Amino acid sequence: MLAAMSDGERRGWLCLLGGGEFSFGETEELDDAWLIKAPPGPIGFVPAASGSADYGRHFAAYMKEAFDREVETIPIYRDRDARRGRNAERIRACAAVYLGGGVADQLIDALAGSPALEALAGRLTDGGVVVAIAAAAQACGPAARSVFGGRTIPALGLIERVVEANFDPAHDRRFRQLAAAPGARGGWGIPAEGALFLGPGDAIETVGPVFRLDTPEGDLAAVESPF
Repeated sequence: MLAAMSDGERRGWLCLLGGGEFSFGETEELDDAWLIKAPPGPIGFVPAASGSADYGRHFAAYMKEAFDREVETIPIYRDRDARRGRNAERIRACAAVYLGGGVADQLIDALAGSPALEALAGRLTDGGVVVAIAAAAQACGPAARSVFGGRTIPALGLIERVVEANFDPAHDRRFRQLAAAPGARGGWGIPAEGALFLGPGDAIETVGPVFRLDTPEGDLAAVESPF
């Protein structure tokens, strides 16, 4: 994992989507919002969290039909793929990079300590756009909850706060436990219909409901933005 990137280091946009199925149109509003921030050019799709080649093909068809945007699958499925220089180059060349959903553990195992992760972090520091949905969004914090036994594991460290995707504010116990992970500076709770965009400096934008937790024992606060 990286040392968690502070807000001041970020000149691009990290767009965290709580969940939803693009195939049923559930993420179209969220996708429209982050695409506005992406310059012209292909969207890079990273399938490591799911390991599915079909996911990338379906996502490409959706992006083309709904937004007339081209998608290039960046073939990172396991750690050896993330260590290939060509895949890091692909990440740096894309207009935006989309980390598909699946299992946080798989994405972390594939990317941790790799040139591909360094390239993703570089996109955020040089003004690019990185998008992550559901389990991939959870993997972006300093720690994530493993699908295996629910234990807390080190994550990718693209931000300082932990992320709870598909969040239900009426059931926040596991979120609070995650926010107590070593090195975490609070957390973001993002319901399936919500998205959080973290931009240059301390810029924050939201689509739909998003919640902030500053300490594990603190109050949940709804986050509001111009959207």
